[in-house]
Amino acid sequence: MTTPQAPHSFPGTPAGPPPGCPAHGADPVGPFGAGGLRRLYGPEAERDAPGLFEKLRAEHGPVAPALLHDDVPIWVVLGHSENLHMLRTHSVYTRNSRRWRLVQDGTLGPDYPLTPLFAWQPICSFAEGAERERLRGAVNNAMKQIDYRGVRRAINRHSNRLVNEFGQDGRADLVSQFTDHLPMLVMLDVLGLPEEYNEQMVDAARDMLQGTETANASNAAIMGILERHVARRRAQPDDDFTSSLLEDEARLTDDEVAQHLRLVLIAAYEATSNLTANVLRMVLTDPRFRAQLNGGQMTVPEAVEQTLWDQPPFSNMLGYFAVQDAELGGQQIKKGDALLLNIAAANVDPVVRPDLEANMQGNRAHLAFGGGVYECPGDDLGRAIADTGVDALLMRLPDVELAVPETDLHWTNSLISSHLKELPVVFSPRQPLEISSSPGQTGASRTDWEISSPAPRPQAAGPIPPQAAPHVPGPPAAEGPVATVPAQRRGAWRRLVEWVRGG
Repeated sequence: MTTPQAPHSFPGTPAGPPPGCPAHGADPVGPFGAGGLRRLYGPEAERDAPGLFEKLRAEHGPVAPALLHDDVPIWVVLGHSENLHMLRTHSVYTRNSRRWRLVQDGTLGPDYPLTPLFAWQPICSFAEGAERERLRGAVNNAMKQIDYRGVRRAINRHSNRLVNEFGQDGRADLVSQFTDHLPMLVMLDVLGLPEEYNEQMVDAARDMLQGTETANASNAAIMGILERHVARRRAQPDDDFTSSLLEDEARLTDDEVAQHLRLVLIAAYEATSNLTANVLRMVLTDPRFRAQLNGGQMTVPEAVEQTLWDQPPFSNMLGYFAVQDAELGGQQIKKGDALLLNIAAANVDPVVRPDLEANMQGNRAHLAFGGGVYECPGDDLGRAIADTGVDALLMRLPDVELAVPETDLHWTNSLISSHLKELPVVFSPRQPLEISSSPGQTGASRTDWEISSPAPRPQAAGPIPPQAAPHVPGPPAAEGPVATVPAQRRGAWRRLVEWVRGG
């Protein structure tokens, strides 16, 4: 378990051409880079990321040296206890990328493709000390204002609307027609944005998270929408998460509010889209899993929790940075080093999970939502979208089956996640349900759209981030930075709030 000797001090600034230079490395797509270190990008990583991380574990133990895009060095934290130690010891490890040596010396600039994933922003995830407490407190307070029972009714409504769009066909792709859109629709409701943005925001978020050449442009497009939305809510508050942030006693600036909206929106969207798709895939491909659900031995929330262990929505989180010299997992970490939180590898660490076939129902010790001061305060919101959406779909389509062999399923892999490309299914055609104000009525008799999953305890949210950059225009009626919301759209939001609260 020794670190290969690199031509530069790992993980400091590489000698020779800077990252991104055509002369940097003779084999830009091979499995090994400078000093024989394994690359976390390229064909091998895209083909079998879990296998790659297990090789790193076997070669180096719970903390391993590796290379990011353009052969940028980083420590990969693979062990469960080592990741928890990093997450909980915020006096040694921070998410403030301005501490990264390669950012300080200018090696990594704004054009680096992974910059949207770690670039410093005025948000609670990257702040330190009293500033982190101020920002995190505002987010926690805004999360507490969310009516979780109402949100679950809204999730049901959106789920059934999506099923209505393909139910009569008898076949569908549950990724492109369901799981890619349900989380965004729900989050737009929570933030107070009109759902007309759904398609555009999904495309931009997907591009940004893939770290493509247009990721920075997609990020800018999303921020443009959010900044205009914050300006409107500053001038005309409403009953939504955005207004709660603006009205908090922490007195966040408009830029701070917009940045936190991006954090919550993108983190919740990507995590919940992947989680919902993974739960559905497991239900459709594992007969025992489906039988347990149908037989009542497992609830949908328990199925979600098992999936969070086996296939977490984020496989990695970039990045964490050492504020002083330290020892971690037998490796000597230097001040200014970067570390990668490897959630997927930690969840299968043999030290805490020697039998991967063991049932993990009721065990929430996984790292799918982080931990310590960096634990995602929106974990229950993500769970609610996943288990309520899956429950609603299975009730509408009880005979749904996978339309292709499981071996024909493929994923789009990036450093931080694996996104299921398609989930083609067949089922008996279903007539559309009438979806109006009735789902919000209390005391009504149960119908086939109502959920069976219990509501989670209210909690507080945490970090995260598409081919040519998608065009994401601003609101059609917005003129200038403080344009008011059209009366018709504002009224629609009021009606939605009244409906989800049973009014």
